[in-house]
Amino acid sequence: MPDHITQSVERQLPTDEARDLLSLVRDIAQREIVPQAAEQEDAGRFPRELFALLSESGLLGLPYDSAFGGGDQPYEVYLQVLEELAAARLTVGLGVSVHSLSCHALAGYGTKEQQNDHLPAMLGGGLLGAYCLSEPAAGSDAASLRTKAVRDGDDWVISGTKAWITHGGVADFYTVLARTGPDGARGITAFLVPGDAEGLSAAAPEKKMGMKGSPTAQINFDGVRIPDSRRIGDEGQGFAIALSALDSGRLGIAACAIGVAQAALDEAVRYATERRQFGRPIADFQGLRFMLADMATQIEAGRALYLSAARLRDAGRPFAKQAAMAKLLCTDAAMKVTTDAVQVLGGYGYTADFPVERLMREAKVLQIVEGTNQIQRMVIARHLAGPDSR
Repeated sequence: MPDHITQSVERQLPTDEARDLLSLVRDIAQREIVPQAAEQEDAGRFPRELFALLSESGLLGLPYDSAFGGGDQPYEVYLQVLEELAAARLTVGLGVSVHSLSCHALAGYGTKEQQNDHLPAMLGGGLLGAYCLSEPAAGSDAASLRTKAVRDGDDWVISGTKAWITHGGVADFYTVLARTGPDGARGITAFLVPGDAEGLSAAAPEKKMGMKGSPTAQINFDGVRIPDSRRIGDEGQGFAIALSALDSGRLGIAACAIGVAQAALDEAVRYATERRQFGRPIADFQGLRFMLADMATQIEAGRALYLSAARLRDAGRPFAKQAAMAKLLCTDAAMKVTTDAVQVLGGYGYTADFPVERLMREAKVLQIVEGTNQIQRMVIARHLAGPDSR
């Protein structure tokens, strides 16, 4: 059975422009993404042509300045676009979120000259980005990364390996965090590296339980030489830049999680109202009705939390704690809702003939990427009680 996503969510959008934007996104999702999602995911096919379409439609740079090709949209709107795309296919929704994350450093910390030189192509010129922070031995402890960038005249020479890179091997540019100074957070600097740089190569993509259409790979830097003009921000500022990007990126993951959960709920409701047992729809039975009610409540709570955090960001107020809360709540909700959706469909839910088994497999990764949910709890606790005193 093909994916069935109603996405009849009542949106609270601030402008007519935003409502038109969501209408465009839903149209693209239903025409171009949903019909091929299951088949392409099963085949492990990366839909690069969809990202080209999204770029042509102005959807790859929504939260950024229109002077550089962005969409001038508040995060409140941008995140709802991500939710719609993720509901159609997580490979696409998460891919847009990762691309936006990859543009954050240059948009927020680059010089005007750098922004003029690179942002238009990154935001609306068909390019696709990747974000290189994690390493084989530096995941949650990102400050311990070992990839090095050594100054050589007016150039930098980057050597090392990055791991778990979404769009690894297919990206046109990589935002790379590398060590330029002493151990610890203060010795890290950000760089913008072209995807075709000499000495840059990708390992074979990881074999994953979900999101098989989205390539995740190690990226090797074997003496990659780039000019100092591609250094973003000051030397030693990279870790602060990375944390700033991750606060926004966590909201993107939260929105994607709610999209996946909404798709699972839509499928569960459709099935429960059509499937008949004992002479009536199974949706008439209280046990299932209560499950559906709980699923819907978790989704609404998660959506309200990520939108609340987005409005703080849009107002220029601190939102790091709320971003961690949203990422935690929304991704845990997605895991629970998709698991329950499989249960609602019973044996059919466990088969690839229905989309809920894929949604359940995809939901799991959202509890891990851009800071595991255990890390989110540490972030929240730090805001409440201060840093660990050890």
